[in-house]
Amino acid sequence: MTDRGLLQGEHGALDEIGHDGIRGATVLLVLPDREDAERIAARLAIAGWVPSEVHEELLAGEDDAEDADWLVELVTAPDGRPAHTRREWLDALAEDHDGFTSDHD
Repeated sequence: MTDRGLLQGEHGALDEIGHDGIRGATVLLVLPDREDAERIAARLAIAGWVPSEVHEELLAGEDDAEDADWLVELVTAPDGRPAHTRREWLDALAEDHDGFTSDHD
């Protein structure tokens, strides 16, 4: 699933992404490459991360796919705890793919 959103701040999040009401529970993997984002999301979904959806985020004023970031939305880790409880691991995963993580409140 791919949604289009607007950048909020320097490292914002999609307006359309929901959360489960736990502040900071949703972690976004922000990646520069769509194929990496889709591959990682698929692997995380198989491992039990939910929702593990990919969203496209264009920089404000841009409409070229090359200027997009690709977000993998994660709310719940495989052990049922909020995704943010595995933040160090998610940070390393994002960094391995030239990306970073961001919270979505």
